[in-house]
Amino acid sequence: MRKEVQSSKIASIGYDNNSHALEIEFHTGSIYLYADIPQDIYTQLMESHSHGRFNAKYIKDNYFFRKMR
Repeated sequence: MRKEVQSSKIASIGYDNNSHALEIEFHTGSIYLYADIPQDIYTQLMESHSHGRFNAKYIKDNYFFRKMR
């Protein structure tokens, strides 16, 4: 289940503790699923002042992902 966040680019973020899968929904309607995301990266993303910048710097090009929509 994704949680809505206050971000100019990201609408909601979800994380599965068992599979370490991170799901990010953008305001454009696109949804990306990232694999093997450590719990601490998810926690830092959720605590970040800018979810979009954190995603771009630490997640986007550093982990395997697929576009779901």
